[in-house]
Amino acid sequence: MSTNSNKPNTNEEVDLGQLFKLIGNAFDRFFNFIYNIFKSFFLAFVWLVFFVKKRIIILVLATVFGFFYGLLNSNSAAPKYESSVTVVQNYPTGENLYNSVSYYNDLVRQGDFKTLGIVLNLEKDKVESILSFQVEPVVSENDKLLEFNEYIVKLDSLASTKIEYEDFLLNNEDYTYRYQQIKINSTQRNSFKSVFESIVETINSNTFFKNEQYKDIAELNKTKEGLELALVKSDSLQSTYKRVLEQGLNSDKASEIGITFEGSGETDKTKEYDLYQSDLLLRSKLVEVERELLDKQFIIEAISNKQDSGFASNTKELFGNQLSVKLYFTVVLFLSAFIILLGLEFFKFLDKYKTAV
Repeated sequence: MSTNSNKPNTNEEVDLGQLFKLIGNAFDRFFNFIYNIFKSFFLAFVWLVFFVKKRIIILVLATVFGFFYGLLNSNSAAPKYESSVTVVQNYPTGENLYNSVSYYNDLVRQGDFKTLGIVLNLEKDKVESILSFQVEPVVSENDKLLEFNEYIVKLDSLASTKIEYEDFLLNNEDYTYRYQQIKINSTQRNSFKSVFESIVETINSNTFFKNEQYKDIAELNKTKEGLELALVKSDSLQSTYKRVLEQGLNSDKASEIGITFEGSGETDKTKEYDLYQSDLLLRSKLVEVERELLDKQFIIEAISNKQDSGFASNTKELFGNQLSVKLYFTVVLFLSAFIILLGLEFFKFLDKYKTAV
């Protein structure tokens, strides 16, 4: 009996021992994996340091050459001028605006300045000086956070927990932001005020947005009329209430007016305060509606501009950043030399193992 009872205990001890051994092996493999990753990064860093050290002269020469080439280029190249205007969208016109700018750029790339001049109502010499059009949102990180918070508030509690700020930014197009800046790059210091006006007018004359504007203004006017009528009635009610209070507790006189207010003096004060608060709320809503009416007068409108004569712009874009011409060519030549040397080193590595393949 005792021999048989000891067998299950022995089996359990063996099973537990194997389990702990498996867990230990799993931890060993995990830590070895982490160690190998850090080791690989360290070896790659060391290799990169020796790679740069071995070819430092070539990289320095490429950097110096790029700097002086950029210096000569900035002094000898034809100046580029930039004109811009900031517009505010009172309707979701962003996609239409971006498509229009893309169309103008296509005409510039094709050299079809005749069509571009007709579309923008611009003279030949001015239209031929245009290098490109640009449009980008005027938005800060705080503005993006505010938009994200407004978006989250509109969702139910379950859906809002699944939306991350980074995902919101990735799925939010640039043209959705209310403020946009339109730029024109040209070879001459021309005034492009009429061009910006033409672009804005093209959006303002869009049939769909004009219909939406008409419906919104009609709705706001009706809301305004309703609020004004409610204010008149509120003023009348306050006047009547004041007359009743002035007559005090004389029920006979109060009954002649047709309204009886019951309660203590504190209750009367509360009712008077409620009437005052209601009047303030109506007036506040009326101000908001009047402001909305003013905003809806234009589908899109210019709020600031620098288009009188344009300003000299000697920058180039690299990886989404605006750099001076000198810095641009310095970085480009350095990166080009580095990539070429890295490619040559890779081919040497392949030649070393060519026989093994």
